[in-house]
Formats: sequence, C-alpha cells, structure tokens
Amino acid sequence: MRILTLILALVLAAPLAAAELGGDGLHKTAWMRNTFKDMAEDLGEANSEGKRMLIMFEQRGCIYCTQMHEEVFPDPVITKYIEDNYFVVQMNLFGDEEVTDFDGTVLTEKNMASRWGVVFTPTMLFMPENIPAAGKTAGQAAVMMMPGAFHKGTTLDLLSFVVEKGYEGDEHFQKYHARMIQKRAAQN
Repeated sequence: MRILTLILALVLAAPLAAAELGGDGLHKTAWMRNTFKDMAEDLGEANSEGKRMLIMFEQRGCIYCTQMHEEVFPDPVITKYIEDNYFVVQMNLFGDEEVTDFDGTVLTEKNMASRWGVVFTPTMLFMPENIPAAGKTAGQAAVMMMPGAFHKGTTLDLLSFVVEKGYEGDEHFQKYHARMIQKRAAQN
C-alpha cells in the first residue's frame, strides 16, 4: 500500500504535460515539428496551416529550458495558444543536423545558431509570414527574438504580440506587456 501511495504522490507531483527528454537531451513536446530543417519549406508549411513559424533553440542540460518546459509551456492556456497559432521547429545550439537557411546556405545547427546570433538557450526566433527580401537569413528576418526563460505572462504576451503583429505598430512590446498585465489584474 505504501508503494502505491508513493507512486500516486509522484504522479500527482509531476508537472502537467511536462515534456520528455529526447535522445539528444532536448525537451520534446507534442507541438514541436520534426522537419528537415529547411527554413523555406518550414515557413511554407506553417503558412499553409495558417500558423506562425517559431524556431526554438535549446541545449542539453539547459536549466532555463527545463524551467520553460516544466513551468511555462505546460500551462493549458499557453499550450493551446502554441498549438493553435505556431509551427515550432526545435534546434540544438550544439547540434550537427543540417539546416537550410532562407538564402539557401546549408550549415549545421550549431553553425547556423552562430550565423543567426543565437548564443543563449532557450532562444525563440519568430519568423514573418513572408521573407521580405532575397538573401536574408532567418536571424535577419526574425520579427522578434526572445533570448532566455520568462514567466507565463511574459511568454504568453510575446506569443500574442507576434500573432497580433504588434511589431508592425508603434507600441513597443514592453508597453504591450505592461498593458496586458494591467488587463489581467483588472479581470481578477
């Protein structure tokens, strides 16, 4: 009976819908896509599904990635928002899989991370619906970049800001985020 109680306690203590670790040591979720990492193809597929493309860099042993996957992404509101609005391509900061950039350059994940200016994990790059000019890299084309782990409200606000194309307006993300915090406080 004690063993059954211990097992039940461990199951209940586990984070809701927490991601599992893959063989590469990265967290895996149902909403991440397994693609050939051809950015133009992935963007085309995201667009055909009516979703925004999100490139997420992580690394084995990243405590901040773990924080996001255990405390932020499992939140049902955030999970649903990602599933409904985003086409997520995971990259390994030190990975050796080939990636084809929008300009046709083919490099490993780790070299592409360097090319795009990604130096920290997690880092999320939010792609535009269309790449505006030939020869642009994903790093240059990104409409927003989020380096680091943030709490639920900040993460949800950034996901919403991109979907709403707030980056095209005059309101800076920090002001948008402050407005959303006040809006949530007023609803409680």
